[in-house]
Amino acid sequence: MILYPAIDLKDGQCVRLLRGDMAAATVFGDDPAAQAGAFQDAGCTWLHLVDLNGAFAGAPVNAAAVRAILARVSVPAQLGGGIRDMHTIAMWLEQGLARVILGTVAVENPDLVRLAAREFPGQIAVGIDARAGRVATKGWAVETEVQATDLARSFEDAGVAALIYTDIDRDGAMQGPNLAATVALAEAVQIPVIASGGVSSIADLLALQATGVIAGAISGRALYDGAIDLGQALAALATPGPSAC
Repeated sequence: MILYPAIDLKDGQCVRLLRGDMAAATVFGDDPAAQAGAFQDAGCTWLHLVDLNGAFAGAPVNAAAVRAILARVSVPAQLGGGIRDMHTIAMWLEQGLARVILGTVAVENPDLVRLAAREFPGQIAVGIDARAGRVATKGWAVETEVQATDLARSFEDAGVAALIYTDIDRDGAMQGPNLAATVALAEAVQIPVIASGGVSSIADLLALQATGVIAGAISGRALYDGAIDLGQALAALATPGPSAC
């Protein structure tokens, strides 16, 4: 299972939100590229980036910070937030992102997701952010009646590289991931599922890994707060045993 350290970008800074609330942002640093470098130096094999302002604006806002990160690190990175048309998708992939994450457009324009997955095989992920099983869009500001599992199944034949499932009520709350919902989603589709929201300890990571159906996990606040030591977590996930998948 891959551990994705998260760098959430707001106004050019590294922040974490509580349950997606932009007014409840905690700033953890003003040099995102340096933070990315620190994660890479600790041994991570992927980075997870989010343009929080972009998610609300519907277009890239923290592009300069993302470019600085890409210039600093050699590990692959995925980015979500404000990516809602083919031009923006192509722009980011040309600039060195390994994968882009499509969230709002997966609900509003699923044909775009299918087109992008055909045009850029292996480089398109779908972000499914949900409260009580229902998908939220536009930076989690708009709640829909779309069920997360139904949305996931609708892309089963689209060729997307991964699904990133975030339980919004767990995000940034340090209360552990919604293991049952994440496993249920992963078991409903053949697409690799990456868990996000609530990961607060190495035990949480090992519990996700032990399910045998979760391809990856994203952690942000726990890494910044020191609740998870990245090097120790990577070592634990790499250790063969009953907890490994």
